[in-house]
Amino acid sequence: MNTSRRILLAGMAGLAVVPTAVAAAVPTPAAAAATVAEERFARMIAAAHAPDVACARQAERYADAHWPEYVVAARAVLSARV
Repeated sequence: MNTSRRILLAGMAGLAVVPTAVAAAVPTPAAAAATVAEERFARMIAAAHAPDVACARQAERYADAHWPEYVVAARAVLSARV
């Protein structure tokens, strides 16, 4: 599966549990206790929600800056898989 397809699928999964304004306002506690899997999935969801998904470099920069906001969404999706 190519990268853009993975980003698109992760973005669609993240849309089901997009972080609320409260979670986005206080990302530090959730991000501090994030596992490696949660962090990676949160980065993938953030990259899918980047304003310009067509540019991989900009999507990666957006993911690096905003991944703590998506930890809650990543946890919800990962826990739903179990």
